[in-house]
Amino acid sequence: MKAKAEQAKGKAKEAVGRITDDERLTAEGRAEQAKGDARSAKEKMKDIFKH
Repeated sequence: MKAKAEQAKGKAKEAVGRITDDERLTAEGRAEQAKGDARSAKEKMKDIFKH
């Protein structure tokens, strides 16, 4: 759940960064998306090992 929130927040930041031509904000958005992706992968691995 937290992973999806991070991914969504990152996508929003990236979109705002693109619209406002703010490279820093765009990069932050991409980084948050990557963090969310990593968290999601970690959660999936936990689920695999639980079963």
